[in-house]
Amino acid sequence: MCPLIDERDRILQAHKMGGPSFSLPWTSFAQFFYSRTKDERLGERAFLTYSDDDRAIHRRYSYAQFGEMVERTASFMHERLGLTRGDRVATVLFNHDETVLIYFAAWMLGLAVVPISMEEPREKKRYILEHSEAKVVFCWEDSAEETAAFVNDLPEIRHLVVVAEGPARSPGQIRFSLDELSTRGAGSLGPNATRFQGQLTDEALIVYTSGTTGQPKGVILTAENLLIDADGITRWHRFGPNDQLMCVLPIHHVNGTVVTLVTPFYCRGGTVLNRKFKTASFWKRIHDEQVTCVSVVPTLLEFLLEADEDIKPYRLSRLRGIICGAGPLLKETAAGFEDRFRVPIRHGYGLSETTCYSCFLPNDLSVKEHRRWLTDFDFPSIGVPIRHNEMAILTDHGEDIPEMARGEICIRGRTICAGYFKRPDANEAAFQWGWFRSGDEGFYARDEQGRPFFFISGRLKELIIRGGVNVSPLEIDDVLKGHPAVKFAMAVPFDNRYYGEEIAAYVVPREDNGQPTEAELLQFTQSRLPFAKCPKAIVFGQDVPYTTTGKPKRLELKSRLAEALACHRDTQFREHTGKRSRS
Repeated sequence: MCPLIDERDRILQAHKMGGPSFSLPWTSFAQFFYSRTKDERLGERAFLTYSDDDRAIHRRYSYAQFGEMVERTASFMHERLGLTRGDRVATVLFNHDETVLIYFAAWMLGLAVVPISMEEPREKKRYILEHSEAKVVFCWEDSAEETAAFVNDLPEIRHLVVVAEGPARSPGQIRFSLDELSTRGAGSLGPNATRFQGQLTDEALIVYTSGTTGQPKGVILTAENLLIDADGITRWHRFGPNDQLMCVLPIHHVNGTVVTLVTPFYCRGGTVLNRKFKTASFWKRIHDEQVTCVSVVPTLLEFLLEADEDIKPYRLSRLRGIICGAGPLLKETAAGFEDRFRVPIRHGYGLSETTCYSCFLPNDLSVKEHRRWLTDFDFPSIGVPIRHNEMAILTDHGEDIPEMARGEICIRGRTICAGYFKRPDANEAAFQWGWFRSGDEGFYARDEQGRPFFFISGRLKELIIRGGVNVSPLEIDDVLKGHPAVKFAMAVPFDNRYYGEEIAAYVVPREDNGQPTEAELLQFTQSRLPFAKCPKAIVFGQDVPYTTTGKPKRLELKSRLAEALACHRDTQFREHTGKRSRS
């Protein structure tokens, strides 16, 4: 069989096999869009509220106003930039209402958005722009000079568009701003405009994953992927027109985009978009905007616990829960947050390759059952598969694994991506046996109803293999975080003559609770973990190595600490003496 056909068949098989058949009632994103913005019942209802505390900006758009502004943006893209269905546009932007307009206008035209974080290194930005074959780049005015420097060397890129607030800084720029947009005519737009005759299979997002080794891979998500996952999230959490979802995560990532932009639009609710996460305004914004749900990553729960704000002055009765995923959640953090703020955590799991969320803890659990699934196992449960998805724990040969045994988390269903862009090698590795292989290790346990509750125990590439035995670093992280003087902790492997890999930990102490010693932390872990799982060395630091989406950079940290831990390469650590010996 032709390798290309085989590759497509594998991806299609993983996409079609999950769950019962389901069809969306629209034939294109544009048709879906107009089903909301032309609905007279929604016209004056607020869809998008944008706030930037640093610039004292607060803007609100009704469904009708949002629809008009998106149409004007689409007209600008099509008439001024010459973009047509199938083209790709890159965005080097941040959370901003203009960014949201660009996203929705692109999907209306059947364009694919290639979101790039402004914080990415210059060379990574250049690689993504070149590899994605983007025709146009939208960048914020502060990074226009840097972006222009390498865009000029990329012949595929036709235009660099500077996104701004206010007047032009340089003559001759193609600019995109709300001021200019508000004075622009809508052009020949409308539900029947020929430019909007796209399909749900059109590419909508190409999200480049932040690979730990090698160049990042572009995950292709279609318009259908976005709407199917929005449907699953909406039905699972019973979101509707009265819901206000708050976005504090970067919308260059699928979590911010799918959960708090597409899903509120899908369920006819509203979205409260923040320029960035700020502990000082988090609870007040929920109060002011009557937010019913927020999507966060575990790191932000840690920040809120550390800030320990008195929330008594706020009315939070409409806040039904906090969606949390996209990173390892520690049991201590989950229990501590719920006990402190009395807000349930809706823990879940998903990847860019599965559009966003694939599973959540059920919302119908009793308080006791909810806490059990969060804290009674080695790791908090990520829940059970939502609509349109199936999940399994498989061996590296694609065979089912018994309950509680560990293997690879595999997913199939209609949220599965259309593959990696121009990476047949990656597609071949990731799509096997009719499943998408997540690269995450996990297990499952059934409840009394027979539902499989899944758990993630770590990235397979991040597992520490000590003497041939797999050790999950998340368990060690959790224990170290329980020490009152520890602000951040991450277990990392280092090369060792006797076990192949031994375990160390990187620790950032709390500033207000004294400096812990290495001996103190080693003793603390040895009283709570088997010796084989205990760190044998501690490296202290001050910076917390997270990505912009709140994921810890474990493999990067491993490389960074390799030199400092090289002195232990020939050390044999013995349990019975608690001492180190060198051969």
